[in-house]
Amino acid sequence: MCTVVLLIRPGHAWPVVMAANRDEMLERAWDPPGPHWPGQPDVVGGRDRAAGGTWMAMNGAGVVAAVLNRQGSLGPAPGKRSRGELPLLALKEGTAKAAAQAIAGLDAGQWRSFNMILADRLEAIAIRAVGAGEPEAKKLGPGVHMVTAHDVDDPASPRVARHLPRFRAAAAPEAGDWREWQAILADQSGPPGSELNVPPRGGFGTSCASLLALPADGAPEWLFAPGAPHTAAFSPVQLSHPVTT
Repeated sequence: MCTVVLLIRPGHAWPVVMAANRDEMLERAWDPPGPHWPGQPDVVGGRDRAAGGTWMAMNGAGVVAAVLNRQGSLGPAPGKRSRGELPLLALKEGTAKAAAQAIAGLDAGQWRSFNMILADRLEAIAIRAVGAGEPEAKKLGPGVHMVTAHDVDDPASPRVARHLPRFRAAAAPEAGDWREWQAILADQSGPPGSELNVPPRGGFGTSCASLLALPADGAPEWLFAPGAPHTAAFSPVQLSHPVTT
């Protein structure tokens, strides 16, 4: 299970802001965000070495795509495609809306169940796919939202129930100041299943983290921590192509 937190505030200089922790088997090899896909040279993202896909990436149009497992679907399964290819499919499109339409037109039965977040500087859209039928797309309204292995903002998720109120009460990220959100991302406290920054347990834990802002004008800000966010330092991701606005 991973976590994505979004702040949507139309009319602000940073109208869409994201924070994410990636939770994974710690022995599964990966590469930090970079231009890893020759067929999509404008896409920058983290690369899973096992399957070649990504958990979170951005294209040259400023569209961001992140994919998460749903409950009970960790890891690959025979006969199912890798969910890491889904962000790459979405990022062939030039807007979050077009990306959501492309994903919603797929046969969800080709993959294990998943959640996705698609965002650009205008909007953020959540995708829900339960392993059959067509994925469902939902535009997210203004405010703070949280996505885990459950539905968006679902209080049945111990992680959402505990941490979504904290993000909503925290000072919103502004240019150069992520301190309060970063502190919550780094929190390892709480009963198992509720931690936002999962301590290593059975070979599983939080492996990296991102802080990302999509501005109304200019280039995005993507900060990446190549490890658990209570110890790994965040540094800027080099976008290989200028983001169009």
